[in-house]
Amino acid sequence: MLNKILVTGGSKLKGEVSISGAKNAAVAIIPATMLTRSKCVLENIPNISDVDVMLDILSEIGADVKKIDSTTISIDTSNVNYPVIPYELSKKMRASYYFLGSMIGRYLKSTVSMPGGCELGVRPIDQHIKGFESLGVEVAVNHGMIDMKTNKLIGSHIYFDVISVGATVNTMLASVYATGVTILENVAKEPHIVDLANFLNSMGANVMGAGTDVIKIHGVSELHGCNYAIIPDQIEAGTFMMAATATGGDVIIKNVIPKHLESISDKITKIGGSIEEYNDSIRVIGPNKINKLNIKTLPHPGFPTDMQPQMTALLSLAEGTSVVTEGVWDNRFRYVDELRRLGALIQVDGKVAVVEGVDTLKAAPIRATDLRAGAAMLIAALTAKGTTEIEDIEHIERGYEDIVYKLKQLGASIEIISQDPVNQILKSIPRNTPQVG
Repeated sequence: MLNKILVTGGSKLKGEVSISGAKNAAVAIIPATMLTRSKCVLENIPNISDVDVMLDILSEIGADVKKIDSTTISIDTSNVNYPVIPYELSKKMRASYYFLGSMIGRYLKSTVSMPGGCELGVRPIDQHIKGFESLGVEVAVNHGMIDMKTNKLIGSHIYFDVISVGATVNTMLASVYATGVTILENVAKEPHIVDLANFLNSMGANVMGAGTDVIKIHGVSELHGCNYAIIPDQIEAGTFMMAATATGGDVIIKNVIPKHLESISDKITKIGGSIEEYNDSIRVIGPNKINKLNIKTLPHPGFPTDMQPQMTALLSLAEGTSVVTEGVWDNRFRYVDELRRLGALIQVDGKVAVVEGVDTLKAAPIRATDLRAGAAMLIAALTAKGTTEIEDIEHIERGYEDIVYKLKQLGASIEIISQDPVNQILKSIPRNTPQVG
């Protein structure tokens, strides 16, 4: 079945919405369960396809994965003894390479395919390899598969040439069993890095400094199971903040950590929105007019690259000219052509987009080119005149749990429609075409 999302714009979002567990934390913590032979229970797991892929990988290699309730999962990897991740599963998403770190830690060898997931430009793994090799691991890339082995993991002092979330996660996972002390410098500081460190420590690891520029890991000989609740999703929360702002709405966003949203809140305030923070929720009131803004994405605590498409969609309705600079990925403006279909005036030159605000966007058929671009399409469609049809929504489902339902609860005119591809072909055949057989 081919699913599409239909959005009729013009409704101001109002009400309350609850945020799910963090995708980026979940896809790092799930592979980390491989580091113990005991059972782990993970709470606040988001019901999204990226998590499903990670759990499928675990099940495929012999883990006992059980769903306790809609947001809680039990994982027992005691019977896993096959350190090769199936190509057909691992190629589906970039984060599958986190199994490299956890499996090299447990088995001293592992094999995983090269990264998949959204096509946002070159995704080098050189910093991952640097981290692994510094710990004494032999790394080879053969026919699209990454093969690693070592006789012993040895603690090391590692300085990353560029800040990389993936390399930080993988090296953390590999280091927990390394002999001695591992010091990681110029590391990523995102909330999900801190969450992973907290999870590892809950299993008996000794990880210090997560959330700062330097992480220090004292190797241990064994980790035990634990119960752990994953943090709320910063990017899902930010997406609803942008949607409320774009529609001139008034939305209370629950189950969040307001400190994680500071860079997003700051930008919404600058473009005219109003933010009220509470202990575990945030209220966003959209402005009557959207002010122009120049913005650059940066590693945490800067403005997140995963919020750039949503912000660009919002600024397409601002008064005046805004400049959006992408400071993380090489190819993150592929979605701009879809916004142009709606009437946005955006010019892209490399990593810079110049956005000339328009009064209104107008409905048109568009598609989600990747996960966060799909969220941007939803935001744009919520403001556009008429009914917008969004295709390729499987990208959106990778990282947003029940987003259509949540938007509908806030008053959006939105629905998912299913189309049978065979019926679509039959409908396209003219009535007077001779039928065969």
